[in-house]
Amino acid sequence: LFDGIDLSKISVSMTINGPAIIIFGFYIALAMKKNIALSQLNGTLQNDILKEYIAQKEWIYPPKESIKIITDMIQYCSKYVPKYNTISVSGYHIREAGSTASQELAFTLANGFCYVENCINVGMNVDDFAPRISFFFNSHLDFFEEIAKFRAGRRIWAKEMKSRYSPKNPKSLMLRFHAQTSGFSLTAQQPENNITRTSLQALAAVLGGTQSLHTNSMDETLALPSEKAAEIALRSQQIIAYESGVANTIDPLGGSWYIEELTTEIEENVYSYFKKIKDQGGVVKAIENSFFQREISQASSDYQKKVDKKDRYIVGLNSFIKENEKIEIPILEIREEVQREQIDRLNQVKNKRDNKKVKFLLEKITKAAKENTSVMLPIIEASLEYATLGEIVDSMKSVYGEWTENISI
Repeated sequence: LFDGIDLSKISVSMTINGPAIIIFGFYIALAMKKNIALSQLNGTLQNDILKEYIAQKEWIYPPKESIKIITDMIQYCSKYVPKYNTISVSGYHIREAGSTASQELAFTLANGFCYVENCINVGMNVDDFAPRISFFFNSHLDFFEEIAKFRAGRRIWAKEMKSRYSPKNPKSLMLRFHAQTSGFSLTAQQPENNITRTSLQALAAVLGGTQSLHTNSMDETLALPSEKAAEIALRSQQIIAYESGVANTIDPLGGSWYIEELTTEIEENVYSYFKKIKDQGGVVKAIENSFFQREISQASSDYQKKVDKKDRYIVGLNSFIKENEKIEIPILEIREEVQREQIDRLNQVKNKRDNKKVKFLLEKITKAAKENTSVMLPIIEASLEYATLGEIVDSMKSVYGEWTENISI
């Protein structure tokens, strides 16, 4: 994948969660094989397992064990890979699952504080890792609400970090975040309308202070984006960045009576949820009790009822409908042979490697898990000898077990 690419000169963003530590181990192993100093590596791991239990539902191990794995990674990176953003705490998937703006912000920030506290509990100094925490938010269709949400998020994070953990480095107070436009809000009907939706959402994110932005393609409700649709999405972002002038000033809507009132309202809602989460016994207990899942389920149901009753208009779906519409957007199709080709490559690797050594190194990972020591170094060792993702997952699963969600929502 990285053939011909100098890892010391690029920043790599990885949207990976349950097996994040293993993918990161592969990345470190690759840098080592290319004789690249780990201190030069720059990039971001999503690596936010808590939102998986809350919304996206892609986990492997139980919550406590998963947080321990993430803490191992943060400790390793703070020592050896200081430029790396070890976690991108994600509200995007929480919002896509049907939450409100206030829920997205409250649950995401609560998750962020949970990671911070776990790192402090193993003896880390807050300034050694907090500046490398980043966030990933959704930018939805209620234009002013989204701007206010981002502003409230920055305010709450800075205030709480300062009062709870007393950092010395001002960067520990910064809510650095990436935003992506809402896939949930796009429609398969009249898909060209999605260009306008995405542009408005992208503009809201910029006005709200995002440092990084992803614009969805108009055909994402139908399939993976085609090249043309992806290009239009990119150009929409570039027009905002380079033609509109909205990025020329910080917080351009600050001082607007409406924006300030909305910001305060969302902040109050977030603190109300913080209290509810605390009453549950914290984030992990709230996950185990299905608190987050119930809240999102109710919000999603309320939203759908408004759409069904036309209390909320969605152009092309419940209003301004085009009868007998024919979709003329080309759909990207993936070759069926891709799966077979990947399995063949995997088998070739297994045939060439030193399988005795791999077995020994996998046992070292299991031993570290049993002894509650860091699994990061053993995973890197195994990665250097071409242990596979599945093998490393299983070496920890034998100790940590698997997670089954309490579905009594």
